[in-house]
Amino acid sequence: MPQKSDLPFGSEFSPSNVDLKTVLQFAKQHGGDWKKFEAAVHDRFFSSKSFPKTSEYNRRKRANNTKLGLQTYQIIDDDARLTPFGEELYEFRNNEPALYEALARHILLNLHGATLVQTILDIQSSGEKVDLVKLRQWMEDRGVHFPRGGKHPSMMRLWLEKAGVFLGKWRVDEERLKQLTGVGREEMEALSKLTPQQRAFLKALVNLGATGTYQSNEIEAVATATYGTRFNEKSLAKDVVYPLRDAGLIAAEKETRAKPFQIRGTDKLIGEVVEPLLKQLEAQVDTELRPFLRKPLADVLQEMDSQEKHVRGLALEALAIKLMKLIDLNYRGTRLRGKDTGGAEVDVVFESSRLVFSRWQVQCKNTARVSLDDVAKEWGLAYLLKSTVIVMLSTGGIGEDARGYANTIMTGTGMCVAMIDRADVQRIARDPSAIISVLNREAKHAMKLKTLTL
Repeated sequence: MPQKSDLPFGSEFSPSNVDLKTVLQFAKQHGGDWKKFEAAVHDRFFSSKSFPKTSEYNRRKRANNTKLGLQTYQIIDDDARLTPFGEELYEFRNNEPALYEALARHILLNLHGATLVQTILDIQSSGEKVDLVKLRQWMEDRGVHFPRGGKHPSMMRLWLEKAGVFLGKWRVDEERLKQLTGVGREEMEALSKLTPQQRAFLKALVNLGATGTYQSNEIEAVATATYGTRFNEKSLAKDVVYPLRDAGLIAAEKETRAKPFQIRGTDKLIGEVVEPLLKQLEAQVDTELRPFLRKPLADVLQEMDSQEKHVRGLALEALAIKLMKLIDLNYRGTRLRGKDTGGAEVDVVFESSRLVFSRWQVQCKNTARVSLDDVAKEWGLAYLLKSTVIVMLSTGGIGEDARGYANTIMTGTGMCVAMIDRADVQRIARDPSAIISVLNREAKHAMKLKTLTL
């Protein structure tokens, strides 16, 4: 099976083929019915009038490719609904400069666009000519893959050109690049040249909270569990720690030779990596929740003991987001309510597309005990949301009847139900990397319940 592309699929989703404002309007109008969305794209951009020599099958295929491109650029979901980022673009639809800037910034910071640009600059600095074959080879060396013959970089370049990042073909406007990302060429070069192990280690540190101090083996464990990255324990210092320290991204200290490094993020890491991630997340959540996301985990836990019920609720939602971000799940929405949930409310929803697609539905309970009814309600909502994992996150205990019902669900279906109680939360607060062992415990429990007799 061919390796999945790390760059978004473009094909017919390019400014040469479609108008971004128009497809955003189609998604707003037909979101939830992808067939109507595709039909609108076909009729507007790929009709027989526009492509008289192209078969109807291929014209329909082009419309489908446009939809797939919008999905991989994280603008719409599988049913052609606008994502939170898509909604942000939609708000800019009547302001073209702001619209293309927002898309370019998203490409650069979230879709390996910065790596693409830096790779182009490196090829040009070496005196070689940029082409797709060379780009694929050089980007493979940076751990970023796109398929042979794929035009993924060309489509990205066209969108970046609309925001002024490219001045024509592969010529980069470095000043414009810095305006959009806040990162200059030297800083970008330091990030783009990281090995897959270094990037995974750095991302794990960011997930844990770059302002804290963690042991190198804790960060390594989170990186391995979250990204599947394997590290050579004997050469971790030489291969990962020292290069990241020399790049100015981490501070690393050791009390004795036998003990692990004490690692913390530097101001450079916080400014160049953490802040863009925080801003991206904050753009998707309610205004009231944003201050909580900037608080350390321990401070969020203190807020959950507030005398004000509203503050406790916000702190609990922030805790759920922080815990799920520790394992690098993608935030989808908070307090979702609508036709997909039958009018009921779901606290937080996350998704992941690593290896296989999964949807995590998190229910936050700031009560003394989670009951059977609480689990039953989430099980009903999971069917509507097509969730694959339910997480019951409680600041109190979890009743035996609730655990028994969760076991019944897992025994009879493909659903997994993870129980995280106050003791787990306190343990994670002391050691954020403990989220891995807590979820591993729940996964092993589910596996025992689902044992096959062959």
